[in-house]
Amino acid sequence: MAHSESTRTRTKVAIVTGAAQGIGQGIARRLAADGFQIMLNDLPSRLDDLSSLSRGLQSELDCSVEVVTGDVSKEDEVKQLVDIAVEKFGGLDAMVANAGITVNKPILETSADEWNRLMNINARGTFFCYKYSAEQMIKQGRGGRIVGACSIAGKKGIADAAAYSASKFAVRGLTQSAALEWGKYGITVNAYAPGPINTPFLGTWDTYHTSKSGAAKGSWAESQKETTATGTLGTPEDIAALVSYLVSDDAKFITGQSIIIDGGAVFD
Repeated sequence: MAHSESTRTRTKVAIVTGAAQGIGQGIARRLAADGFQIMLNDLPSRLDDLSSLSRGLQSELDCSVEVVTGDVSKEDEVKQLVDIAVEKFGGLDAMVANAGITVNKPILETSADEWNRLMNINARGTFFCYKYSAEQMIKQGRGGRIVGACSIAGKKGIADAAAYSASKFAVRGLTQSAALEWGKYGITVNAYAPGPINTPFLGTWDTYHTSKSGAAKGSWAESQKETTATGTLGTPEDIAALVSYLVSDDAKFITGQSIIIDGGAVFD
C-alpha cells in the first residue's frame, strides 16, 4: 500500500473504498462536504484518479484527505487501511465498502476464475471492510456506521449476471447478520441497493448488452430509463445523499437494511 496525507483536522473519519470514480467518488465528495475527514481507497492502478480527487477535495472543501491504495480482497491490506485511518486521523466513524466489479455472462459461460474473482472483491472484500472497521469501532466505544454496496441484483436475480447477483445477495445477508451482532455496540450496518446509475459501471453493462444485440452503443443504458418510474437514470449524487443520511446521527434507528435506490424500478 502507498499513502499520502493532508493536514487539516475535522471531527469524524470515513473510509470510502472504490473511490476513484462513479458512486464511490460521489460518496467521497458528499461526506467531505458533510465535514468528514476522508480516507480514499482504490486499486494502485487508480492512484492518479485518487490523487486528483484528493487535491480537488482539499482545494474545494479545505478538508483532510488520505489516499491509500490497495486491494479489498486482501485481508492484510484492508486491516492496514483501517490502521492508517486510525494513525492519521485518530479513529474511524464510518466505513463505506463501495468497491465492486461485475461479470456480465450467462451462467454456462462464467468460469470458476471469473466467479472467484468477483466473489473475492464484492463479497470477501466487503466482509473484510465490515470486520476490521467494526473491530476498531468496538474498541473505540463510541459506535459507528458501516455501509456496504448491494444492488437491485441483490434483491432479485438478473440474467447474464448470476455471479454479480449472487455476490450482492451475499452483501445483503452479511449486512443483516452484522447489524444483529454489532447493534449492542451502537454500530449500525446498512447497504444501498442502486438500480441504473449513470456511471462508467453502467457503461460496462451497456457494452455487454449492445455487443450481444448489435444495437448502438449507449442504447441499452438509455433504455434503462424506461424501467424506472421516474423515467430517468440515477446519479452518484443520489446514492451519496442516501449514504450521507445513513452515516449521520439521524439514522441511528436504521440498521440491517439494504435500501433500494433506483427511481422505482424494483419495489421491495
